[in-house]
Amino acid sequence: MYKSFIRPLLFKFDPEKVHYFTFSFLKKIFKIPGVKSFLRKKFQLEDPALEREVFGLKFKNPVGLAAGFDKDAKLYKELSGLGFGFIEVGTVTPKPQPGNEKKRLFRLKQDEAIINRMGFNNGGVEEMVERLKKNKDVLIGGNIGKNKITPNADAVEDYKICFDALYDYVNYFVVNVSSPNTPNLRELQDKEPLTRLLKTLQEMNEQRPLHKPILLKIAPDLIDEQLLDIIDIVKETRIAGVIATNTTISREGLKSDSKNEMGGLSGKPLKNRSTEVIRFLSEKSGKAFPIIGVGGIHSADDAIEKLKAGASLVQLYTGFIYEGPALIREINKKVLESNL
Repeated sequence: MYKSFIRPLLFKFDPEKVHYFTFSFLKKIFKIPGVKSFLRKKFQLEDPALEREVFGLKFKNPVGLAAGFDKDAKLYKELSGLGFGFIEVGTVTPKPQPGNEKKRLFRLKQDEAIINRMGFNNGGVEEMVERLKKNKDVLIGGNIGKNKITPNADAVEDYKICFDALYDYVNYFVVNVSSPNTPNLRELQDKEPLTRLLKTLQEMNEQRPLHKPILLKIAPDLIDEQLLDIIDIVKETRIAGVIATNTTISREGLKSDSKNEMGGLSGKPLKNRSTEVIRFLSEKSGKAFPIIGVGGIHSADDAIEKLKAGASLVQLYTGFIYEGPALIREINKKVLESNL
């Protein structure tokens, strides 16, 4: 029903407007008596064999929602009800910011992809905290970034503010220095500034009674030498793991009219490169740390491919938009059949 009726209808309208409409719609229908139970039965698949313990946390299944969809933690309860094992909120910044000028979100239907140049539009970390205070049982990752107006020299302070504010309300943290849509942000992926940033957050973490896993989200555009640096940085800073990968600035092989729009590309064209990065990190590190695989997962087989390449968990974003919530159950069913 989703791909034959709902998606064609939604895809007739501006993608950012559809995003907000979908949020409002899901909020409303989950309040209708019986709907929550119906959707849970339709999309959730519960089985002890799906449970995963990764970086000290217990996930009810290995399929999560990637950051960028629920930027302000407005819909994590409802999204969890569609079968996700965990929800990553953000990217959030210390202060609210509107993001980049519209139009900033583009569907590439021929390529089953999306280009976005949203620019960390969000209501700020304090607003997110107020929503997360109401969370009871959803496993939450907090994806943190810096404000656009904050120079890279002061970026550490922005990440510290977000870490401190969210500490009691998320299960793990993700340090986002790989978005292509905040000017000069990717310069923080260089070995020296990245090591300094992660060490600072780990020092804050170690001062707390309960250490929260800190993960690093990396770009798919890193070359092998840079990926080897990432392995060294993870070891030196003792962070919990890596999310591979964020969106790409590559436009290789695209067919759609919007292919030359500025921003980060996600969806099917990213599938192979994301898997390559996962496999490289897993093999070269000797499986030294967990990896969450994200990028181009549009089918259960795509997810299995990433798990076999070395990912411990996977996340959806663009595939969720193109394939609908049934994809979550399909992946979990395939995981059970594959004995992974």
